[in-house]
Amino acid sequence: MSDECLVACLCAEWCGSCRDYHAVFDAVRARFAAEARFTWIDIEDHPEVLGPVDIEDFPAVLIARGDAIAFFGSITPHAATVSRLVETALAGTLGPVNDASLAGVPGRIRALAG
Repeated sequence: MSDECLVACLCAEWCGSCRDYHAVFDAVRARFAAEARFTWIDIEDHPEVLGPVDIEDFPAVLIARGDAIAFFGSITPHAATVSRLVETALAGTLGPVNDASLAGVPGRIRALAG
């Protein structure tokens, strides 16, 4: 199990907001590259990552350290929003999210992202 901070965007290619958000997410990734691992997951191509969990609104972000989820949910598609979430997670003051349906999701994301 990795203790690094994982920031995953869970989107779908068909979603216009997700396509627009990809560049924003990449910019935040560049800003925090030394401190966190970022990955983009198209949930239509990899539904096994979420298992029974449904995403109702895009973009959705999961932030975890090891198997401990600090944040999971839909966010406004702005760099400031995800940057603030990442900063708070890195400071250790975000979360935890206690949702049994999310068990194993960080590990599945890491395995898929390689």
